[in-house]
Amino acid sequence: ERASTPIGAMRVLEPRQLKPDSTETERILTVLDETITKLEMTRLIPQITDSLERFARMLGPEITASLLEHQKLSNEMQHLLTSPAAEETLRAGEQRLKCSLRHILRLFLANPLLCQGLKYQVRVRASPADVFIKAFVEFRDFMLEKLLTSPAEEREKIQFVEEMSLKAEQNTEAITSLQAELAAAIQTRQEEMDRKDKMIEDLKTSMEELAKDRKAEMQQMKKEREKQQEEEVKATQGRCARLQEDVQLLRAQFSALVQEHRASELLLRKRKCRAEVEIENWIQKYDTDMAEKQAKFEEIHAVYTKEKAQLAQLMEKHALLLQEYSQIEEERKMLKQKEEEELQEQARRNRAATCIQASWRGYVVRAFFKAKLKKAKGKAKGKG
Repeated sequence: ERASTPIGAMRVLEPRQLKPDSTETERILTVLDETITKLEMTRLIPQITDSLERFARMLGPEITASLLEHQKLSNEMQHLLTSPAAEETLRAGEQRLKCSLRHILRLFLANPLLCQGLKYQVRVRASPADVFIKAFVEFRDFMLEKLLTSPAEEREKIQFVEEMSLKAEQNTEAITSLQAELAAAIQTRQEEMDRKDKMIEDLKTSMEELAKDRKAEMQQMKKEREKQQEEEVKATQGRCARLQEDVQLLRAQFSALVQEHRASELLLRKRKCRAEVEIENWIQKYDTDMAEKQAKFEEIHAVYTKEKAQLAQLMEKHALLLQEYSQIEEERKMLKQKEEEELQEQARRNRAATCIQASWRGYVVRAFFKAKLKKAKGKAKGKG
């Protein structure tokens, strides 16, 4: 359906984004925009006057003075409304308040940047004025749409609405047909549900009959179980009688065993008493021996302590003597070593003296023989 509709007709109801094409349209829009701005600034004035010290530098002295005057007039008007006053006085006060508001709005509109800054700076609380401003903005958009719509576009729009109405009627007929089909389907479904309900009733009846049969079977089984229980009770009573006889017999045997074991117990008790007496005697003897040995041990321990002290003294003396002996031995070793060194030195000197003497004797002998040879040679020359 949408594909068969012309593109122009599809866009008939879309918002316009065109610029005004006539001076009258521009004037109307300018008046509406100024009115919206005035409404927004009027909504901001109570918050500004409440925080006038905060915005004083931003507003300037003229606007600040006008706001103070307006606040004063507002307070006076509230006082007049709360107190009985003449109607002329109320009208005069209302007229002054309106004039003050128009003057303040003129000052604000003369400075657009200030208006924009205040919109961002002032925190506005929700109030009924917001609804009115929103409605007025919608009215401005509606007027713009009406002013920008040409007669041809208006006719296209009407034609489009008629086509939509025709399609709505067709859709209504289709819905009616579908509702009839739905009613038939519901009727069929209801019949199916009735059939199933009847089937459920039949099943309930069969289940009740089955429950009755089951109850009869349970009663029969109960009777059989009671009969079997009676037989088991009789058999149990017979077994109990036999067990009672066995218990009596065992009691007689137990009594005989008790009598027999009492005699042996008496004998064992006597043996136990004798053993306890002997053990007591041995314990006393052990205590006596241990006391004697303890006394002897203490005596020996005293002697041992005394001898240990003497041994400690002797060990100290022995250590001193051993130290002195070590020193004496060391001195002896040193003296012996010194004597050995002296003997070695003496032997070395003796060997050296012997060598010197031998050398000297050899020298003397050689000198003697040399002189003797010279004399012999002299005599030989004289003879020749």
